[in-house]
Amino acid sequence: MTDILPERKTAVLQKWFDAIISTYPRETAKFLGSRKDRFANPVGQAILEGTEGILDELLKYLRGEEKIDPGNVSAFLDNIIRIRAVQDFTPSGAVWFIFQLKQVIRQELASELEENPRMHAELARLDYGIDELALLSFDIFMKCREQIYQIKADEEKRSVYRLLQQARIITGEENEEAGGKDEKEI
Repeated sequence: MTDILPERKTAVLQKWFDAIISTYPRETAKFLGSRKDRFANPVGQAILEGTEGILDELLKYLRGEEKIDPGNVSAFLDNIIRIRAVQDFTPSGAVWFIFQLKQVIRQELASELEENPRMHAELARLDYGIDELALLSFDIFMKCREQIYQIKADEEKRSVYRLLQQARIITGEENEEAGGKDEKEI
């Protein structure tokens, strides 16, 4: 598998990309798959670049690296997960694209896997690496969602503060004397 998978990298990437965009509504998927321009389709480009980087790291791991280096793969995962975190995906839906890679690889290498039982040990190693990527993806997703919720909470605080100021219930001086933050610090 370590010899065959790099040869089939382009086909695997295209099938994986197609599987990922199929998780979007039909019109969105059509748009994401049709435009190859970074400026006209930044989400599609982020997915393409992210999947290629992820697969490259997975291939290094499959060739014998002890484990997947989170430092190397996190940026690629982050590019995709950050987009999915602000969209309407559940946590499992947001990271599902990692698990789709297992199916894509099995489909692409089906005949080789059937002919060569020795490849099943390499496939088990690959599955373990993909599972590691999924766990890392979930952590990234949760951090992104925490940031989103923090931004929303901070905005609500600013809104309430402005309303209290407009209602003259609180002034900037009173808030500072009470040890609070003024609007600029919130």
